[in-house]
Amino acid sequence: MPIYEYVCNKCGNNFDYLAFKTSDPDPPCPKCSSEDVKKLMSSGFVRADGIPSGSGGFAGPKCGSAGGG
Repeated sequence: MPIYEYVCNKCGNNFDYLAFKTSDPDPPCPKCSSEDVKKLMSSGFVRADGIPSGSGGFAGPKCGSAGGG
């Protein structure tokens, strides 16, 4: 289930909405109940080690792990 970010064009409130189906209509603003809302472009979450969250277990090289003793 995707979480979408919205901004209300009436009061400027930013809010998140958990959609159960991607075909769900845009939700009203929880602050002022206006239906004049705009879906925002969201950025993906990337961990500090550069691997996207939920990447399925891929692990990149670790510092200092290159063999040779």
